[in-house]
Amino acid sequence: MRVPAKPIHRYPWYLAPFFWNQKRKYGQVLMPGLLWGRVPKLFIAVAILYGVLDRRRSPLDPVLRSLVTVRVSQLNGCRFCVDINSATLARRAGSQAKVDALDAWRDSDIFEAKEKAALDYAEAMTDSTRRASDAIVERLRPFFDEDAIVELTGLIAFQNLSSKFNSALDVPAQGFCRLPTAAA
Repeated sequence: MRVPAKPIHRYPWYLAPFFWNQKRKYGQVLMPGLLWGRVPKLFIAVAILYGVLDRRRSPLDPVLRSLVTVRVSQLNGCRFCVDINSATLARRAGSQAKVDALDAWRDSDIFEAKEKAALDYAEAMTDSTRRASDAIVERLRPFFDEDAIVELTGLIAFQNLSSKFNSALDVPAQGFCRLPTAAA
């Protein structure tokens, strides 16, 4: 990592519940959390935004949310994000199959039309040589209402923030999932 984490006792006391929850959920404190925690107000803002986007009552299916986050992470070369999000995708999908096929999603029959529309949109938003054109957004409309399109856009934008942050600071994978890490 390009910036080291501080010793855990050097973080403000009010971040302790966040770190405790990460350790309970993942078995360890997440390296990105320790880096965001260097600026506590920023950490809290990012944590709240993530919580809103990954809530149980989201209009976006959990598998779809995970597909999008893994693909954006792959494109941005974030080893940590690909690792943790692939583990979440495998758990939510009930198998490793979609994780393994994601690099070649356009040519795979394992993905539904709804998932392919969302993945195309995610790639258009992530790849700076492309644009999220009217045609790409129109392909979303049979599957998502306008509020869901806004939420999908927010999720993709958040994952770009997260994976670019982690990639720039060279945050390593923390061993959550067996996965390919190369971007397509």
